[in-house]
Amino acid sequence: MNLLSLDSIDIGGKRVVIRADLNVPLTGTRIDNDQRIRAVLPTIHHCLDHGAEVVLLSHLGRPKGHYDPDYSLDPVARHLSTLLDRCVELVVNWRELFVKPGSTTRPSSGKASLVENLRFEEGEERNDPLLARDLASIGDVYVVDAFGTAHRAHASTYGAIELSTVACAGPLLLQEVDSILEAMKSPKRPLVAVVGGAKVSGKLEVLNNLAKIADTILVGGGMANTFLLAHGYQTGNSLVEPELAETAKSIANATNVPLPSDVMTCKSVEKSSRATLRLSHEIRDDDVVVDIGPCTARDFATRLEEAGTIIWNGPMGVFEFDQFGEGTRVVAEAIADSNAYTLGGGGDTVSAMERNGLRSKMDYVSTGGGAFLNLIEGKKLPSIAALERHFVKQTLR
Repeated sequence: MNLLSLDSIDIGGKRVVIRADLNVPLTGTRIDNDQRIRAVLPTIHHCLDHGAEVVLLSHLGRPKGHYDPDYSLDPVARHLSTLLDRCVELVVNWRELFVKPGSTTRPSSGKASLVENLRFEEGEERNDPLLARDLASIGDVYVVDAFGTAHRAHASTYGAIELSTVACAGPLLLQEVDSILEAMKSPKRPLVAVVGGAKVSGKLEVLNNLAKIADTILVGGGMANTFLLAHGYQTGNSLVEPELAETAKSIANATNVPLPSDVMTCKSVEKSSRATLRLSHEIRDDDVVVDIGPCTARDFATRLEEAGTIIWNGPMGVFEFDQFGEGTRVVAEAIADSNAYTLGGGGDTVSAMERNGLRSKMDYVSTGGGAFLNLIEGKKLPSIAALERHFVKQTLR
């Protein structure tokens, strides 16, 4: 990739706009998990330490183009103030302060502020060129460090890049892309992919691309039911996609996809439901498959012990309920204990790591969900494409 990086730019005395991903889970005004905020702290410190003023941009939730107090970034601004040990002002009137003609606000070295939720702007998600122009006009340098939204061609993650005088990739974005592409393009063998989730259709392109490069794909969650069905097993009342059975079979023919030999079942997916072990060929008509069984979990763990590289996306079952979470726990521990290079990403994947206290034992945990999957699919992320074009334009100047 040909990208301009932040550390190659003289930012002293300049206003640096950082498009970050501060879309954190909230309960009321309490931040439940601040990992995404902490992930961008090195970028903020770099800019402040080099004498720049920092203006942070982010979205939060899906307010759909209008103000909603439940999605205000005020709790994030207050938390950033604590983490940075300096006041981070939440800016609502950002156009008046930074963009309007005649504005007298000059860069103030060491100052940090956070613009209110970008998705309060009606034009953000449709990449409105006027909004993109205004965002690009806020500062002297536009830094894209929001990997979690790099797969969205929005005004702040795409249009503003093309309209900025200087646009570059932040260190978090570069680290994310390099870590994922290295695991995909030059993995230490065997490459074992662990893919869970509800449906094959939701990760069809992921599976198709992994089938070309992975030595083994371990499937779990609801999607495993479609693979079982494709090989003649009954799946009862389980979530299954019969229309993709042939697709699942072709993926299994392209690489090694060991089927679950046993599964955990229940009659209805509820917190109080009892888990019952079945061999895969003994699934009953009224069974719902909710996890891989213990023999399958041990088999998967053994295969993971032999891996050179592991890519993990998705749990093995309904891990939120303890009685359906054992398969995910065993596989997660095997990944964390492996000597392989381990890479994981996606909301449920990270939740499973944290639920089992294993996040710190992974080699790399991506901050992205959709962007993580898009790279595994082999797609070019819109933010990366825009940064590459911007690099070419700057080179030709």
